[in-house]
Amino acid sequence: MNSNLYQHLDSIPSPCFVLEEAKLRRNLELIDSVQKAAGVTIILALKGFSMYSAFPLVHKYLSGATASSLNEIKLVNNYMGVKAHTYIPAYRDDEFDEIVDRSTHLTFNSWNQWERFKDRALGKVSCGIRVNPQYSEVATDMYNPCVPGSRLGVTRDQLPDQLPDGLEGIHFHTLCENDSFTLERTLQALEGRFADLLHQVKWVNFGGGHLMTREGYDTQHLIGLLSAFRQKYNVDIILEPGSAIAWQTGVLVSTVLDLIDSQGIQVAILDTSFAAHMPDTLEMPYKPRITDSYHEPVAGKPTYRLGGMTCLAGDFMGDYSFDKPLSIGDKVVFEDMIHYTMVKTTTFNGVNLPSIGIWKEDQHFLHVRSYGYESFKDRLS
Repeated sequence: MNSNLYQHLDSIPSPCFVLEEAKLRRNLELIDSVQKAAGVTIILALKGFSMYSAFPLVHKYLSGATASSLNEIKLVNNYMGVKAHTYIPAYRDDEFDEIVDRSTHLTFNSWNQWERFKDRALGKVSCGIRVNPQYSEVATDMYNPCVPGSRLGVTRDQLPDQLPDGLEGIHFHTLCENDSFTLERTLQALEGRFADLLHQVKWVNFGGGHLMTREGYDTQHLIGLLSAFRQKYNVDIILEPGSAIAWQTGVLVSTVLDLIDSQGIQVAILDTSFAAHMPDTLEMPYKPRITDSYHEPVAGKPTYRLGGMTCLAGDFMGDYSFDKPLSIGDKVVFEDMIHYTMVKTTTFNGVNLPSIGIWKEDQHFLHVRSYGYESFKDRLS
């Protein structure tokens, strides 16, 4: 964590998502180096990172973004100044024409959707079809688009041997924070089922899940895979990572509100919520890292179960040890909380959403936004 940021925690509202601008730029520079070396296009996936106050910086390195709803499309249009690459599992009739007008690329999830909407899209956007290669190494079924009965993508038996005129792209997305060697095995499965169709299209969208900014990721291996595939099939390649863009670029700052002894277990109740503000920690599930703590209990050290501030019984995470006992008012800083966090927050129980801020490269805090009653009320009626 940036030491200067850590020294200024008392000046940051709590709870608050804090993006570190320098770390975002570092990620973008690496991603840009990959796309230039491989001759591919890498775009931002809004489902992982929709912090539009950072879009001007993102757009200096990435040409565009991918969206999965009309609202995300509008965010791309308004704050990146470009049309979107769009994939929605099922298009609404009353939104479709506006989606086409606001997009450059449009991926259909099923052959039925293609047949239903193609006449309203052809000649206006570049159309593609999402395929299911029936291979994925994602361990959690909730995040695995290739489980039996998956609604995401078309299997090879549902496609003709000759793609119709106007269907210019193939889109697959089967990775989730994986490495390039997982991609290599996935491409083998894709080619095993769809090689004949890959020779018929102009572009192939590799989806997201390429965690190229994680320490130890072999970017040279990735560049080699992308370059070889592009040359083999003479296609443009598009990648749309979500996590990789904002990987380890910021934190969620929270504060201890209360300390209780629960049948011998020490509990620290925070002003944030795992269920409402960090739902991936419960869905995936995973245990987030906390600055200046031990990720697992250490005998002899002060150890706490951390509780969220909603009344949901399961809104807790444990257990963590610290070098000294926690006190009411202490800051607890959750690391790597920028991707797939802000995009999933809720106001369950009427809990306020965390504020949003940026720790700027010139070492000052920019308070971008806070939330209150109106944000809660506007979700209801």
